[in-house]
Amino acid sequence: YSKISELALAFAIIHSKPPGKSSKEYTEYLAKTVSEQDLGWKWKVQVLEAEVLRLRQELLLNRISPRFCLENRKQDTSAETLLGQESINPTSYSSQLEDSGCDVCNDSAFDSLGTASDFHQSEHNANTSKHWLERAPPLNLCHMSKEQSLAAPVQFLQRLLEIRKLSEGGILQADFSELENDSFTICNSVSQLLDGLTVFYNSPKFPAPSFLAEGVSVLVSLITDTRLSNHVLKKCFKKMEEFKKNLIQVILRNRSVNRFQALHSVSETLGLLGRNNILRNSLISLLLSEVRQFAEQLLQAHQVQSVYDITQYENMFLLCMILEQLLQNEMQEINISSSDYGGEEKVKFLKNLDQIILHLSDEFPLFSLYLWRVSVLLNSGQMQ
Repeated sequence: YSKISELALAFAIIHSKPPGKSSKEYTEYLAKTVSEQDLGWKWKVQVLEAEVLRLRQELLLNRISPRFCLENRKQDTSAETLLGQESINPTSYSSQLEDSGCDVCNDSAFDSLGTASDFHQSEHNANTSKHWLERAPPLNLCHMSKEQSLAAPVQFLQRLLEIRKLSEGGILQADFSELENDSFTICNSVSQLLDGLTVFYNSPKFPAPSFLAEGVSVLVSLITDTRLSNHVLKKCFKKMEEFKKNLIQVILRNRSVNRFQALHSVSETLGLLGRNNILRNSLISLLLSEVRQFAEQLLQAHQVQSVYDITQYENMFLLCMILEQLLQNEMQEINISSSDYGGEEKVKFLKNLDQIILHLSDEFPLFSLYLWRVSVLLNSGQMQ
């Protein structure tokens, strides 16, 4: 039956082809037309799914704190009036955005994530841009840029964090048990945020754009909030693990000449994720595994005098620095004895490590030094 149908289709195409076109050309034209129609339907589905998620986000916020949503509507009303006035004078509107430091279209005006002080500055930028985000007109889902697709989950999660802060101060009543009843919305919002960050980190730029720093700031605030982190990690732990693995691979696979400044923001993000105890322990395990495997490969290449990947060797130092930082942070915390520090990966890492360092120390002294420093932290008397 299948062969007969294919033969009938072939005869129909040949019979109906326009003059001046071969059967092959007409077949390719029909295939392209059908493919474009499929892409059009897929895009419409994506737009509708995004709109459904936006409505579910609004509904969830309303269930958690109806008063917050009521006050937010009043702010939106005044914001609409303001936007209406600014539409008459677009120059002043753009200048206000530029002065506030929230112009997401001007990437060159911002620095990378940098050190911890830079992260606090990005938190300040996120707070100052919050009101602009609430004033911004609804996203045009038919012409959504990468920045806007990242801004959508950031707006929702920022409002969730704002409700959390107001409820903690006794200003607002909120019922966060609603997060248990609607795991779909929180999971999809966090997943969108992680996917958006991954897209930008796969082709990192220097300096890092402002919306990237803002997305990282919201993510770190979520996982370090004692009340919200349990909800987020319980529902999105697997996605967070994938995100960390992706960031590690972004560092290892980048081969551009001027990559180190761009990768600095990626490594800073991994360090910030380590502020959460649960994520830190799993991140230490991932880093121990990558460093151990590379050290074994490097030793094997050295013993048989074969070539090794010099780019990966250079990138490995970023992972070593992140690993050392995480282990030092772990030592400084109070409940040191309750930490596992990588568990099984710790045992694998320390096994035969002395022999590896001994054989690599002459040819690769700096890498051997990092291995030794990590081993000292792992072998500390408080890390049993």
